[in-house]
Parts: sequence; C-alpha cells; structure tokens
Amino acid sequence: MAVTVTTFKKAKEEGRKLTMLTAYDYSTAKLIDGAGIDSILVGDSLGNVMLGYENTVPVTMEDMIHHGAAVSRGAKNALVVIDMPFMSYQTGKYDALVNAGRLMKEGGANAVKLEGGVEIKDTIKAIVDAGIPVCAHIGLTPQSINAFGGFKVQGKTEAAAKKLLEDAYAVQEAGAFAVVLEAVPAKLATLVTKKLDIPTIGIGAGNETDGQVLVYADMLGMFSDFVPKFVKRFANVGDVMTEAFKAYKDEVESGAFPAEKNTYAIEDDVIEKLY
Repeated sequence: MAVTVTTFKKAKEEGRKLTMLTAYDYSTAKLIDGAGIDSILVGDSLGNVMLGYENTVPVTMEDMIHHGAAVSRGAKNALVVIDMPFMSYQTGKYDALVNAGRLMKEGGANAVKLEGGVEIKDTIKAIVDAGIPVCAHIGLTPQSINAFGGFKVQGKTEAAAKKLLEDAYAVQEAGAFAVVLEAVPAKLATLVTKKLDIPTIGIGAGNETDGQVLVYADMLGMFSDFVPKFVKRFANVGDVMTEAFKAYKDEVESGAFPAEKNTYAIEDDVIEKLY
C-alpha cells in the first residue's frame, strides 16, 4: 500500500522506524521503491550529487520540478517529498504557496520540505492550510551554509540547543507532519524526538530518532567529493561502476564487444545484392 503522511503518524505511535532515501531520477526511484523504503526525498542535494555544484544554493525550482517528476513516475508506494529550493519560499507566503503548488502539480510531490524553524512557521502554516503536507528541516540547514560558515554540527551549546527545541515545537505547531534533524548531537535529537508528537527523521542525529534519511549516492559510495561523518556506505557501487566502465573500454578497444550474440543477423543474399 502507498505510504502517506498518516503512515508516518502511525509509525511514530507504534514505535516503527521510518526509512527515507534521496533519489533524483526514475530508475533509482523504482529501485528504492521496490526495496520497500517508506519515503523518497527529492533533495536539493541534487545540486551536489547530480549537477556538480559546491552547495545547494544554485538549485532552481525548474531543477526540482524536472527531477521530482521523474522520481514520482518511478515511485508507486513510497511517499515522495520534494525540497523547496533556496529563495522559493523565503520571499513571502505568496511565493511559497505558488512554488509548493508547482512541486505538487508539476513535480508529482506528495509533500514538500522546507528548511528553518521559528522564522518560517507562518509560511509552513500557510502551505499546510492550502492542503499541502510539509516536512520541516531544522539543525544544519544546507541552504543556510553561508550563514553557518560551513557544514557544522548544530545545537551544541545551551543556547543553540534551546533554539533547536524552539524550532522543533514551532514547526510542529505550524502543522508539519514530520521534521528532519540534521547534524544534531544524538542526545539532543533523542530529547526532541521524545518531546514531539510528529516523527523526527535523523541524518547525523543518532539512532533514537523516529526514522533515518541518507543521500543514496553517499550510502552507495557513488559520491566522494565530500563524505560526512554520519554516512555509512552500505555498498561500494561506485567501485563496481568504475570497473564496469573500464571493462567496457577494454572490450570495445579489443573488439570483444559487441559479440555475435549482441548483434542482429541478415541473410547473406540480401547483402550480396547491395554490392
């Protein structure tokens, strides 16, 4: 059965861990969906993984719609959450509503994700009131990377921890159905998880959150420009791909590929008539 926001709520109530992975294309989405993963996040991390940017700031609405639509066509059961990119919601509620609506209508999203806490609670509420489910994202928010001065763990001081808890309460009150906690000390993430009624999805936030999310290219060893501490490589697919590409090159150059079984036949008398 298809996963919905209600599934998320029920999972928290029953103590069942939720699983989420990123995807940016149809084929990968089909594989993730077939594995039974609860949710697919079309993250603006596609800026790094797919487009080669240094951070997520340059990613556009058109990028998110293009990749989101491909993923939504491949996912039949997983809940598809699409990131709202930088400056698609920070400029006001009207822009936020229009852009969230585009991700739903053109991108095929089941929900959208916004970065920020107290500062954007009114925006989250406006989107939720329009009938669009929102997943919040607090802690290390990559779109604010320039303000943070880099990829740094958040909530380590008493003041910062209090702010993170305030952000968590704010997004819950605004109507978010779940919240991603990124690069947060494990004990703080555990506390937030216990205090909230909505599910927490951790990434670099310990194993006591209600669920986990990873960038698929990180966990498969396909992206090595930057590997965060919280990433575990479940397979070295990048190495397998490289070896396959090398084998292909060798066989083409030697003439071993394509072999007869990879070619189509034609009667000799047909060819003779062409000479």
